[in-house]
Amino acid sequence: MTDSAVLPTIERTATIPKLHRWLSVDVLRGLTIGFMIMVNNNGGGDQAYWAMKHTDWNGFTPTDLVFPTFLFLVGISTVFSMQARLAKGDTKSSLLFHTIRRALTLFLLGLVVNSFPYFHLATMRFYGVLPRIAICYLIVAVLYLYSPSWKNKAALAAAALIGYWILMRFVPVPGYGVPTHTIPLLDRDANLTAWLDRQIFSAPHLYERTRDPEGLLSTLPALATALIGMLTGIWLRSTRSIVAKARGIAYAGCAGIIAGGLWNFTFPVNKKLWTSSYVLYAAGWSLLLLALSIYLIDIYGARRTAARNADIDAQTRRRYMILLVFGTNAIAAYVLSELLPGLLDLIRPHPSILRSFYLGILHIIPYAPIASMIYCIVFAAICWLPIYVLYRRRIFLKI
Repeated sequence: MTDSAVLPTIERTATIPKLHRWLSVDVLRGLTIGFMIMVNNNGGGDQAYWAMKHTDWNGFTPTDLVFPTFLFLVGISTVFSMQARLAKGDTKSSLLFHTIRRALTLFLLGLVVNSFPYFHLATMRFYGVLPRIAICYLIVAVLYLYSPSWKNKAALAAAALIGYWILMRFVPVPGYGVPTHTIPLLDRDANLTAWLDRQIFSAPHLYERTRDPEGLLSTLPALATALIGMLTGIWLRSTRSIVAKARGIAYAGCAGIIAGGLWNFTFPVNKKLWTSSYVLYAAGWSLLLLALSIYLIDIYGARRTAARNADIDAQTRRRYMILLVFGTNAIAAYVLSELLPGLLDLIRPHPSILRSFYLGILHIIPYAPIASMIYCIVFAAICWLPIYVLYRRRIFLKI
C-alpha cells in the first residue's frame, strides 16, 4: 500500500544502527498477502484444512485474520507515506488530491477484480475487498492529513466499535424485530447489516445473495481496524526505543485479544459482519504478529547482522526476500491472483485449467486437505514469479 514509505529517524544505539524503513512491516504485509492468495485459491473449497477456510458464521480461524491484518497495515503505512511526502515538501492540498485519486483508483480496480472477465452490469458486485480498503483508506488518510494527533483516532475508533454494537444490538430490523428479543442476535439474514445491503442492491449484486461480507454498515467497524493500524503507525514514529515500541505493541495485542474474547460473549466474533469483538480480537493478533516481526527483523536480526559488521538492510532483504516480494507490491500481487483464474477460464472454461490441475493432484494424493494445500502453494508460487520480476527490476506499482 505504501511502497515508498520511509522510516522516520530512529534512535541510534550501540547495537542497532539506523534503518531506512520498517522492513518488518513490509515482511508482515508480504506474509499477509501470500496467505490471502492461498486461502482465496485453496482448490479444495470446503474440503481444505480448517485453517485455510473462513468460519461459516460466528467464530475465528487463521483465514479470518488475513483481511483485517491487511487493513491494519494500511493504517500503519498511511502514517509513514504521509510523513514521507510531507518531508519531501508536498502540500496538504496536493496530498489530498493524491489520496482521493488513490482511493478512487482502488475502488475502480475492485470493480474490475469483482467482475472480470465478463463485466455484466446486472450482476456486478460493488462491495468487495478493494472497495472497502479504498473507503477506509480515504477516511483515515484525510483525517491524519489534517489532524495527526492520536487522540481523535482513538476516540473515533472507540465510537465506531461502540456505535456498531448499539446498532446491531438494539435497533429493530424492519420486518423482523428487535435483536435478542424477537430475533436472534446476528441472525444470518435478519440483521441490520444484511437488511441495509438488500435495500441498496438486489440479490445478484450481493456476494451471498442475501448479504455481503463487505457490506455498507460493516464498513464502520472496519474503519476502526484501519484506525488501530494508524495508532500503531503513530506509536512507531515516536521517540521511544525499538525495544519499547515492540513491547508496547505486544502488550496492546494481548489486551486486544482479551477484550475481543470477553466481548465475544455478548457480541460474537463474526468476520462476515465485522463485529466489534472481531475487530479487537483480530487486531490483537495482528499486533502480536507485528511485534514478533519487529523483534525478529529490527531487534534480533539487526543486532546479529551488526555483530558481523554486515549491511542490515541488505541482509534483511536477502533473508526475507520471498515475503518482501509480495510485501512491496501487495496490490499488484493481490490483483494478479484474483484475475488469473478468470483469465485461465477464458482459455479453457470446461473444465478449467486450475480445476483440472487440482483434480490431477487429488488423483495422485487422494486426500483432499493435502491436495488443497499443495494446490494453493503452487498457485501462490505462480503469482509470486511475475511479482519477483518486478521486485528484481525495482519496479513497485503504486496506485
